[in-house]
Amino acid sequence: MSRRTSLRAPFRLPVDPYVLTLLGTVLLAALLPASGTAATVAGGASTGAVALLFFLYGARLSAREALEGLRHWRLHATVLAATFVVFPLLGLAAGGLVPAVLTPSLHDGLLFLCLVPSTIQSSIAFTSMARGNVPAAICAGSFSSLAGIVLTPLLAALLLGSGAGGLSADGLLRTVLQLLVPFLAGQLLRRRIAGFLARRRRLLGIVDRGSILLVVYTAFSQGMVSGIQHQVTPVRLGALLLVEAVLLAVMLTLTWYGPKRLGFGRADRVAIQFAGSEKSLAAGLPMASVLFGAQASLAVLPLMLFHQLQLMVCAVIARRRAADPRPAGAATGSGPARVSAR
Repeated sequence: MSRRTSLRAPFRLPVDPYVLTLLGTVLLAALLPASGTAATVAGGASTGAVALLFFLYGARLSAREALEGLRHWRLHATVLAATFVVFPLLGLAAGGLVPAVLTPSLHDGLLFLCLVPSTIQSSIAFTSMARGNVPAAICAGSFSSLAGIVLTPLLAALLLGSGAGGLSADGLLRTVLQLLVPFLAGQLLRRRIAGFLARRRRLLGIVDRGSILLVVYTAFSQGMVSGIQHQVTPVRLGALLLVEAVLLAVMLTLTWYGPKRLGFGRADRVAIQFAGSEKSLAAGLPMASVLFGAQASLAVLPLMLFHQLQLMVCAVIARRRAADPRPAGAATGSGPARVSAR
């Protein structure tokens, strides 16, 4: 080997610090679960936190910017189909792994994961890193978030049933009051408070993440009181990780080669792959607390694991896509170009 040959440092897979914080919150709930009066207080605070989260989502999500992306409707329809059609079908197919590989509760959580809308922040970041169509990724994530407010609860009602996170009449009312009403209130007040929120992004980030930590603590406290520690063995957990790895691999493959068959260019395919294969932890955790109630702990576990898995795998893919040769005269993407990232 030549002396001039330099050894490159191995690529470090991203470990989301917030996921580590979530895992720490789960550990806290395992060691010091809220019970009795404390559980009642934590449950009430969690309910208020979820309503606040969706109010802030509504206030910050620009429907106008999302609608500007209608000119690229084929791309957005492809992402929506991957998120709310292909993913749920794969989740249903995973039902064949019960009970040999997955427990019924873990499969319910896996299926719920498949119903959650796409993430916005990480799909935009990876699309930008891979030299894809960033404006399209922004619009696709916005469309998915808007659609998920309605489609995720409805699909949960259809596919999970009222006994496992689906919607009964009371559950439907609870979902409307905790998710849809605050979201619409945020949309209605957006013009008045958007500037105020924009000037306090750091504080709002703390509120967002703190609220989700409260939701996770409350959910896992309820789980510990009901005996979740006896329902998820290390073997079952390993099996769940393997199933999720296969699920992610299938979606990454379909969202890359499928758009090619549909005639999309490289930049659009990059946006479709990242927006169509990822799931939103920020939207999914609060939804799970409303839809699953006391069983939310097992429902959010697959989503938390999938979130970290998608970050690690998509970071590697984005890095490799960034090294692709740039065709002469190629643009970075198509579609609306004046959409600002949030």
